[in-house]
Amino acid sequence: MTSTIGIAVILAISSLVLGTVIRAAEDNPLSSESIDRRIQQHRTSEIVLTIIDPSGKPAADTSITVEMKRHKFLFGCNAFALDRCGTDEMNTQYADHFAALLNYATLPFYWGSYESEQGKNGEAGIRKMAEWCRRKTIRAKGHPLCWHELEPVWLTPLPTDKVETLQMQRIRREVAAFHGLIDTWDVVNEAVAMPAHAGGKKAIPRMCQSLGQVGLIRKCFAEARQTNPRAILLLNDFVTDSPYEKMIENCIKAGVTIDAIGIQSHMHTGYREPGWVWETCERFGRFGKPLHFTELTILSGKLKTDNDWFGHHPGWDSTPEGERLQAVQAEEIYRVLFSHPAVEAITWWDFSDLNAWQGAPAGLMRKDMTPKPAYNALMALIRGKWWTGPLTLRTDKAGKVTFRGYLGTYVVEANTLRADLQLINPGKDTQTVKLTDVSPNKPNAGGGK
Repeated sequence: MTSTIGIAVILAISSLVLGTVIRAAEDNPLSSESIDRRIQQHRTSEIVLTIIDPSGKPAADTSITVEMKRHKFLFGCNAFALDRCGTDEMNTQYADHFAALLNYATLPFYWGSYESEQGKNGEAGIRKMAEWCRRKTIRAKGHPLCWHELEPVWLTPLPTDKVETLQMQRIRREVAAFHGLIDTWDVVNEAVAMPAHAGGKKAIPRMCQSLGQVGLIRKCFAEARQTNPRAILLLNDFVTDSPYEKMIENCIKAGVTIDAIGIQSHMHTGYREPGWVWETCERFGRFGKPLHFTELTILSGKLKTDNDWFGHHPGWDSTPEGERLQAVQAEEIYRVLFSHPAVEAITWWDFSDLNAWQGAPAGLMRKDMTPKPAYNALMALIRGKWWTGPLTLRTDKAGKVTFRGYLGTYVVEANTLRADLQLINPGKDTQTVKLTDVSPNKPNAGGGK
């Protein structure tokens, strides 16, 4: 009897401990279980799909293939070295690896280099990059339209009212010129530090002082919005504490139509743990705007120990040990970000160590264009674990199938018949798609029954 009671007590205690452990995992937003649960909740949809054949009837008892083609979530990187890697072979490797992994590209519009001589700009070169993005179904973003650190040398001596006129003209010019190719823009970059930059004596800091930070942001956004009403406009900053939060609050109160909040996360001096990432998402997510982690850097070499953020650091190389650690940290951060419902985009910075900012070993690719372990780790997530299909399914008598897929663009096929499908809303969904014959020379092609 005593033995039976003892066993019962032990089982009860074990059950209590197990329940506590399970609840602790559920309450911890950074537990693996919590992350996976949120990813399924916010990034997938369980869909009941009705397939209609070309004649308008349900495609009953039909074998179909469902294959994902593109994520809704934006997995990106700056593409500054596109066709600028030195050789045709390296250019091809850069482009092929980029397109194989990513669906979002940041293109350079730094005013100082884009228009180093007044009236002569780099539109042709950037247009070529943007057209490549369109061919690869990669969404392009322009970065940035207004920034203080790389203003043209010819702009600096001009009076402030003239600077303001030229800045607004530049915004209208770039947004109009790339309408349809680039419809996402970092409109104002790093406005928190803008008024005091270089002692506040350069052209754009002076303009910011004159208009005020919120006034400058409001005017720049208004120019971009008027030029392309359908554009996605971002406010972007490396400051991730209260000054940036206060600026966003003041902009919203002033009626600035910010479409997404950009958050930079360069980790040159040290890895920012998942706790920081989650807490940052929580703080900025309260504004109800999508969050874009616009500049994410995790090194594969030694950490930065100096305060020189502008110079090139030769000999700052990737190491085997650093590459292994970079892969682990990249996977850890991406899982947290992909699981947070407020996050819409992640942009790595830079794609390759070749010509990387400051010469840092920051790339997913080495200088010789071979992929690092971090590239492979993200490939295993983005195009592996977080990818759906191809799935081979069979419709029921009503032409219906049910499956769960990651949000994005899909193709549904049945032999020579095809339909496009978009999973946009997480949770549960019901849609109907109609197959069309993509082989005109075979009008009697069957539906795979």
